[in-house]
Amino acid sequence: MRKKISTLLITAVLAASFSGCAGTNGGSRITDADTKQQNNGIISDEAETSAETGDVELTVWGAEEDEALLTQIIESFQQEYKEQANFHISFSAQSESGCKDALMGDLEAGADVFAFADDQLNTLVAAGALEPVENADRIKAENLPSAVAAASVGNTLYAYPLTADNGYFLYYNKRYFNEQDIKTFDRMLQIAEENEKKITMDWSSAWYIYSFFGNTGLEVGLNSDGITNFCTWNQTEGDIRGVDVANAMLAIASSPAFLNTVEEGFLEGVQNGSVIAGVSGVWNAVAMEEAWGTDYGAAKLPTYTCAKKQIQMASFSGYKLIGVNAYSKHYTWAVRLAEWISNEKNQQLRFEMRGQGPANTNAAASADVQNSPAITALIDQSEFSCLQRIGGNFWDPVTAFALNMASGNPGGKRLQDQLDSMVEGITAP
Repeated sequence: MRKKISTLLITAVLAASFSGCAGTNGGSRITDADTKQQNNGIISDEAETSAETGDVELTVWGAEEDEALLTQIIESFQQEYKEQANFHISFSAQSESGCKDALMGDLEAGADVFAFADDQLNTLVAAGALEPVENADRIKAENLPSAVAAASVGNTLYAYPLTADNGYFLYYNKRYFNEQDIKTFDRMLQIAEENEKKITMDWSSAWYIYSFFGNTGLEVGLNSDGITNFCTWNQTEGDIRGVDVANAMLAIASSPAFLNTVEEGFLEGVQNGSVIAGVSGVWNAVAMEEAWGTDYGAAKLPTYTCAKKQIQMASFSGYKLIGVNAYSKHYTWAVRLAEWISNEKNQQLRFEMRGQGPANTNAAASADVQNSPAITALIDQSEFSCLQRIGGNFWDPVTAFALNMASGNPGGKRLQDQLDSMVEGITAP
């Protein structure tokens, strides 16, 4: 069994990840199932290509919505290697966003292969759940540089890039908006008001609230410990202050055309015709096309008015990755399955079946992907996005602040006091 990583190494991995230093690898892993021979830390080609025969049991975790897709991919994998082993591969639904928490409960009992969101990578590496990827140079060459960076700690690749589409942008109904209208939030709200319709955004999610602060010069991010945050969203000096952003949010919320709602409310409104635009991601592309047909449009986020300026709305960018459990009893086959799930052909299949943007360079360059309005919008928005690298204390304080803005600050509490309280929570040890 693989030896557990020490506290000192965990600290080193986290520090390397967030200080820009070279990453540390997770140590060697040798089991009866995986007899890798190492020489000065380099795995021999013979060991790398070897795999056990006989019965091989593997568990795959993925999103519930991906069950049909992953079942098809697993079947093709078993067909490809049927002469080499007797496979028993099962799928279990596990959200990518909750994968880390499920694994950390008991790594040895966790899935052999799992899909997860890239912001969980550093914790999984530090906990010893992931080993450096074999054939890393080849995997890096086959995938988009940004996706490779999201799957790496320092310069060491720890997971297989799967999608490059976990961000958000604007969906809009072309019946109401032209390409000039969607450039500013102000104009969109005006049109929606005139038509007694709604434009939606989820202000209960701090993930989306970054949009208003991201391009203002106000900052948030991880400290070098990889756990706590720094934040200047309550800044009282400069061209744009925290109160300027708060007032801008209050102005948007005051419009009768603005609706703060979660995904379900957005989709319901689109389907019943009350919602004509909203901020969301590629996971809703199929539903948008079904609801709006030829009127379906997607674009980068608009600008909004802040401190008498037009500020381009920002976004967090994210990537889905495939990981191999370092404690897998059939590690070599788990590696092969992870590569299979994330290869060019199956990333293309994922786009066709689920509408998710590939991380693989060739798949991303295909005509079908390039002609997708949602993927094109995400690419256009990427210029104004950054990787989500935030500590756990970020979410609740931002949500509390944003929900009060969405309600119009009914208690009339001083905005600077609310910003100070939010930042105090974000930066708490």
